[in-house]
Amino acid sequence: MDIRQLAAFVAVFEERNITAAAQRLFVSQPTLSATVRQLEESLGTELFLRQPRGVDVSEAARTLYPRARALLAEAEGLRNLFRQSSERQPLHLGVEGDISGEQIERFVSLALQAIPNLQLHLEEGCVGEARLAAEEFCCEDELFVPVWDDPYVVALPPGEEGVQVDAWITCPSHPSHQRLMSAYGSAAVVAQASSLNLALRLVSAGLGAAILPASLLSGAPAVRTGALHLPLPVRRIGLCHAAQALEQPAVRALYDFLRAREAA
Repeated sequence: MDIRQLAAFVAVFEERNITAAAQRLFVSQPTLSATVRQLEESLGTELFLRQPRGVDVSEAARTLYPRARALLAEAEGLRNLFRQSSERQPLHLGVEGDISGEQIERFVSLALQAIPNLQLHLEEGCVGEARLAAEEFCCEDELFVPVWDDPYVVALPPGEEGVQVDAWITCPSHPSHQRLMSAYGSAAVVAQASSLNLALRLVSAGLGAAILPASLLSGAPAVRTGALHLPLPVRRIGLCHAAQALEQPAVRALYDFLRAREAA
Protein backbone atom coordinates (compact mmCIF):
# COMPACT_ATOMS: atom_id res chain seq x y z
CA MET A 1 0.00 0.00 0.00
CA ASP A 2 1.33 3.46 -0.93
CA ILE A 3 0.21 7.07 -1.09
CA ARG A 4 -0.68 6.79 -4.78
CA GLN A 5 -3.09 3.92 -4.05
CA LEU A 6 -4.66 5.80 -1.13
CA ALA A 7 -5.16 8.89 -3.30
CA ALA A 8 -6.87 6.73 -5.93
CA PHE A 9 -9.10 5.16 -3.27
CA VAL A 10 -10.11 8.54 -1.82
CA ALA A 11 -10.95 9.94 -5.25
CA VAL A 12 -13.20 6.98 -6.13
CA PHE A 13 -14.80 7.02 -2.66
CA GLU A 14 -15.70 10.72 -2.96
CA GLU A 15 -16.73 10.71 -6.61
CA ARG A 16 -18.53 7.33 -6.53
CA ASN A 17 -17.51 7.04 -10.17
CA ILE A 18 -14.33 5.65 -11.74
CA THR A 19 -14.43 7.97 -14.75
CA ALA A 20 -14.90 11.13 -12.65
CA ALA A 21 -12.18 10.04 -10.23
CA ALA A 22 -9.75 9.40 -13.13
CA GLN A 23 -10.43 12.87 -14.54
CA ARG A 24 -9.85 14.36 -11.09
CA LEU A 25 -6.46 12.64 -10.79
CA PHE A 26 -5.52 13.22 -14.46
CA VAL A 27 -4.98 9.50 -15.11
CA SER A 28 -6.66 7.05 -17.45
CA GLN A 29 -9.62 4.99 -16.24
CA PRO A 30 -7.80 1.61 -16.70
CA THR A 31 -4.81 2.94 -14.72
CA LEU A 32 -7.05 4.06 -11.87
CA SER A 33 -8.98 0.77 -11.83
CA ALA A 34 -5.72 -1.18 -11.69
CA THR A 35 -4.43 0.98 -8.83
CA VAL A 36 -7.60 0.39 -6.81
CA ARG A 37 -7.42 -3.36 -7.46
CA GLN A 38 -3.81 -3.39 -6.21
CA LEU A 39 -4.94 -1.71 -2.99
CA GLU A 40 -7.81 -4.20 -2.57
CA GLU A 41 -5.38 -7.10 -3.08
CA SER A 42 -2.96 -5.57 -0.58
CA LEU A 43 -5.69 -5.24 2.03
CA GLY A 44 -7.39 -8.52 1.19
CA THR A 45 -10.85 -6.97 0.94
CA GLU A 46 -13.23 -5.49 -1.61
CA LEU A 47 -13.57 -1.73 -1.33
CA PHE A 48 -15.97 -0.92 -4.14
CA LEU A 49 -18.97 -2.71 -5.60
CA ARG A 50 -19.06 -1.99 -9.32
CA GLN A 51 -22.48 -0.95 -10.63
CA PRO A 52 -23.72 -0.24 -14.18
CA ARG A 53 -23.40 3.47 -13.36
CA GLY A 54 -20.77 4.33 -10.80
CA VAL A 55 -19.76 2.33 -7.72
CA ASP A 56 -21.08 1.63 -4.24
CA VAL A 57 -18.71 1.62 -1.27
CA SER A 58 -18.28 -1.37 1.03
CA GLU A 59 -18.15 -1.26 4.82
CA ALA A 60 -14.41 -1.83 4.56
CA ALA A 61 -14.14 1.30 2.41
CA ARG A 62 -16.09 3.34 4.96
CA THR A 63 -13.68 2.18 7.63
CA LEU A 64 -10.62 2.95 5.52
CA TYR A 65 -11.74 6.39 4.25
CA PRO A 66 -11.03 8.58 7.33
CA ARG A 67 -7.69 6.85 7.89
CA ALA A 68 -6.73 7.30 4.25
CA ARG A 69 -7.65 11.00 4.38
CA ALA A 70 -5.54 11.42 7.50
CA LEU A 71 -2.52 9.70 5.91
CA LEU A 72 -2.83 11.84 2.76
CA ALA A 73 -3.09 14.98 4.87
CA GLU A 74 0.00 13.96 6.84
CA ALA A 75 1.92 13.32 3.63
CA GLU A 76 0.87 16.72 2.28
CA GLY A 77 1.90 18.29 5.57
CA LEU A 78 5.37 16.79 5.23
CA ARG A 79 5.66 18.19 1.72
CA ASN A 80 4.57 21.63 2.93
CA LEU A 81 7.06 21.45 5.79
CA PHE A 82 9.98 21.45 3.37
CA ARG A 83 8.66 23.97 0.90
CA GLN A 84 9.99 27.48 0.96
CA SER A 85 7.80 29.79 3.05
CA SER A 86 7.61 32.17 0.10
CA GLU A 87 5.73 29.55 -1.95
CA ARG A 88 2.25 30.65 -0.99
CA GLN A 89 -0.83 29.66 -2.98
CA PRO A 90 -2.90 32.68 -4.05
CA LEU A 91 -6.68 32.50 -3.94
CA HIS A 92 -9.00 35.33 -5.02
CA LEU A 93 -12.27 34.60 -3.22
CA GLY A 94 -15.49 36.55 -3.64
CA VAL A 95 -18.29 36.79 -1.07
CA GLU A 96 -21.84 37.11 -2.43
CA GLY A 97 -25.40 36.78 -1.22
CA ASP A 98 -25.71 38.41 2.22
CA ILE A 99 -23.34 36.05 4.01
CA SER A 100 -23.02 36.62 7.75
CA GLY A 101 -19.72 37.75 9.25
CA GLU A 102 -19.59 34.57 11.34
CA GLN A 103 -19.94 32.38 8.25
CA ILE A 104 -17.20 34.31 6.45
CA GLU A 105 -14.85 33.79 9.40
CA ARG A 106 -15.68 30.07 9.59
CA PHE A 107 -15.14 29.64 5.86
CA VAL A 108 -11.76 31.37 5.97
CA SER A 109 -10.79 28.95 8.76
CA LEU A 110 -11.78 26.01 6.52
CA ALA A 111 -9.74 27.50 3.66
CA LEU A 112 -6.68 27.73 5.91
CA GLN A 113 -7.11 24.07 6.87
CA ALA A 114 -7.32 23.11 3.20
CA ILE A 115 -4.43 25.38 2.12
CA PRO A 116 -1.98 26.00 5.00
CA ASN A 117 0.21 28.24 2.81
CA LEU A 118 -2.75 30.29 1.58
CA GLN A 119 -2.40 33.85 0.32
CA LEU A 120 -6.01 35.06 0.38
CA HIS A 121 -7.55 37.99 -1.47
CA LEU A 122 -11.11 38.42 -0.13
CA GLU A 123 -13.54 40.71 -1.94
CA GLU A 124 -17.27 41.34 -1.91
CA GLY A 125 -19.32 40.59 -5.01
CA CYS A 126 -19.35 38.22 -7.99
CA VAL A 127 -15.57 38.24 -8.38
CA GLY A 128 -12.59 35.97 -8.00
CA GLU A 129 -11.65 32.43 -8.95
CA ALA A 130 -14.37 31.10 -6.60
CA ARG A 131 -17.00 32.54 -4.29
CA LEU A 132 -18.51 31.93 -0.89
CA ALA A 133 -22.15 32.35 -1.84
CA ALA A 134 -25.74 31.31 -1.36
CA GLU A 135 -26.52 28.61 -3.92
CA GLU A 136 -29.14 30.81 -5.58
CA PHE A 137 -26.37 33.23 -6.60
CA CYS A 138 -24.51 30.60 -8.66
CA CYS A 139 -24.78 30.81 -12.43
CA GLU A 140 -26.27 27.86 -14.33
CA ASP A 141 -22.90 26.70 -15.68
CA GLU A 142 -21.13 26.87 -12.30
CA LEU A 143 -20.48 24.13 -9.75
CA PHE A 144 -21.58 24.35 -6.12
CA VAL A 145 -20.18 22.56 -3.04
CA PRO A 146 -22.54 22.99 -0.06
CA VAL A 147 -21.03 23.79 3.34
CA TRP A 148 -23.94 24.87 5.56
CA ASP A 149 -27.73 24.87 5.58
CA ASP A 150 -29.16 28.23 6.64
CA PRO A 151 -32.91 28.17 7.47
CA TYR A 152 -35.09 31.23 7.05
CA VAL A 153 -36.83 32.54 10.19
CA VAL A 154 -39.15 35.41 11.08
CA ALA A 155 -37.09 38.35 12.39
CA LEU A 156 -39.15 40.49 14.79
CA PRO A 157 -38.35 44.05 15.91
CA PRO A 158 -36.81 44.45 19.37
CA GLY A 159 -39.32 43.96 22.16
CA GLU A 160 -42.10 42.61 19.92
CA GLU A 161 -43.91 39.62 21.41
CA GLY A 162 -45.73 36.73 19.78
CA VAL A 163 -45.81 35.62 16.14
CA GLN A 164 -48.63 37.79 14.74
CA VAL A 165 -47.07 39.99 12.05
CA ASP A 166 -48.99 42.95 10.61
CA ALA A 167 -46.09 44.84 8.97
CA TRP A 168 -43.54 43.22 6.64
CA ILE A 169 -40.21 44.36 5.27
CA THR A 170 -39.46 42.65 1.94
CA CYS A 171 -36.60 42.40 -0.59
CA PRO A 172 -38.30 42.31 -4.03
CA SER A 173 -35.01 42.26 -5.97
CA HIS A 174 -33.53 39.37 -3.97
CA PRO A 175 -33.68 35.82 -5.46
CA SER A 176 -35.49 34.56 -2.34
CA HIS A 177 -38.45 36.91 -2.76
CA GLN A 178 -40.59 34.64 -4.95
CA ARG A 179 -40.19 31.72 -2.53
CA LEU A 180 -41.28 33.87 0.41
CA MET A 181 -44.30 35.64 -1.09
CA SER A 182 -46.80 33.04 0.13
CA ALA A 183 -45.59 33.54 3.72
CA TYR A 184 -46.40 37.26 3.74
CA GLY A 185 -50.14 36.69 3.59
CA SER A 186 -52.35 39.78 3.75
CA ALA A 187 -50.14 41.81 6.12
CA ALA A 188 -49.02 45.21 4.86
CA VAL A 189 -45.57 45.78 3.34
CA VAL A 190 -44.23 48.85 5.15
CA ALA A 191 -40.68 48.89 3.75
CA GLN A 192 -38.48 47.33 1.08
CA ALA A 193 -34.73 46.72 0.98
CA SER A 194 -32.32 45.76 -1.78
CA SER A 195 -30.51 43.17 0.36
CA LEU A 196 -31.20 40.89 3.31
CA ASN A 197 -28.65 42.72 5.45
CA LEU A 198 -30.41 46.03 4.83
CA ALA A 199 -33.75 44.41 5.65
CA LEU A 200 -32.26 43.28 8.97
CA ARG A 201 -31.25 46.87 9.74
CA LEU A 202 -34.85 48.01 9.12
CA VAL A 203 -36.15 45.28 11.45
CA SER A 204 -33.65 46.35 14.10
CA ALA A 205 -34.88 49.94 13.71
CA GLY A 206 -38.43 48.77 14.53
CA LEU A 207 -40.12 49.29 11.12
CA GLY A 208 -41.54 45.78 10.93
CA ALA A 209 -40.76 42.08 10.60
CA ALA A 210 -38.86 40.26 7.83
CA ILE A 211 -38.17 36.69 6.79
CA LEU A 212 -34.39 36.31 6.87
CA PRO A 213 -31.69 33.59 7.09
CA ALA A 214 -31.09 32.69 10.73
CA SER A 215 -27.34 33.25 10.38
CA LEU A 216 -27.79 36.99 9.79
CA LEU A 217 -29.55 37.56 13.10
CA SER A 218 -26.29 37.12 15.02
CA GLY A 219 -25.41 40.60 13.75
CA ALA A 220 -28.44 42.16 15.46
CA PRO A 221 -28.76 40.69 18.98
CA ALA A 222 -31.81 42.83 19.85
CA VAL A 223 -33.85 41.34 16.98
CA ARG A 224 -36.15 38.55 18.12
CA THR A 225 -36.90 35.30 16.31
CA GLY A 226 -40.49 34.33 15.55
CA ALA A 227 -42.17 31.60 13.54
CA LEU A 228 -45.06 31.12 11.14
CA HIS A 229 -47.58 28.31 10.92
CA LEU A 230 -46.09 27.12 7.63
CA PRO A 231 -42.66 25.84 6.62
CA LEU A 232 -40.03 28.35 5.55
CA PRO A 233 -37.27 27.60 3.00
CA VAL A 234 -33.68 26.72 3.77
CA ARG A 235 -30.84 28.20 1.74
CA ARG A 236 -27.48 26.53 1.22
CA ILE A 237 -24.18 28.34 1.66
CA GLY A 238 -21.05 27.01 0.01
CA LEU A 239 -18.33 27.28 -2.62
CA CYS A 240 -19.42 28.42 -6.07
CA HIS A 241 -17.01 28.24 -9.02
CA ALA A 242 -16.64 27.58 -12.72
CA ALA A 243 -15.43 24.11 -13.71
CA GLN A 244 -12.20 25.49 -15.22
CA ALA A 245 -11.35 27.14 -11.90
CA LEU A 246 -10.34 23.69 -10.62
CA GLU A 247 -7.20 24.07 -12.72
CA GLN A 248 -6.03 26.60 -10.11
CA PRO A 249 -4.13 24.72 -7.34
CA ALA A 250 -5.72 26.66 -4.47
CA VAL A 251 -9.27 26.23 -5.80
CA ARG A 252 -8.64 22.51 -6.35
CA ALA A 253 -7.27 22.08 -2.82
CA LEU A 254 -10.24 23.90 -1.30
CA TYR A 255 -12.70 21.96 -3.48
CA ASP A 256 -11.18 18.60 -2.51
CA PHE A 257 -11.18 19.54 1.18
CA LEU A 258 -14.85 20.58 1.14
CA ARG A 259 -15.90 17.49 -0.83
CA ALA A 260 -14.10 15.27 1.68
CA ARG A 261 -15.79 17.13 4.53
CA GLU A 262 -19.17 16.65 2.85
CA ALA A 263 -18.62 12.91 2.28
CA ALA A 264 -17.34 12.17 5.80
